[in-house]
Amino acid sequence: MATDRTRTDPSLQLSVGREQVVIDNRYETASIVNDVLIAVFFTIGSVLFFFDSTQTVGTWLFLLGSLDFLARPVIRLSRRTHLRRLGHRSGPTARDYDF
Repeated sequence: MATDRTRTDPSLQLSVGREQVVIDNRYETASIVNDVLIAVFFTIGSVLFFFDSTQTVGTWLFLLGSLDFLARPVIRLSRRTHLRRLGHRSGPTARDYDF
């Protein structure tokens, strides 16, 4: 019998042994969101640099974008640690470097 939670989150319906697929999808989504935020921060920050009155805000957006660059390897490391905790011992794959 499916609960309301399993109906709204299809990843919870996967059988045991498929947790790596679920974890990969979640971390890949976090990485995509992070990449979009990097682009938004740097694009808006760049536009704000054209005007003297908004350069300070532009500087802060550049700082946020830079911190988001730091989040990228943290997301990858978190994924690998999460998988290791669950007992996945496979070596790095090409997918490890996507996010």
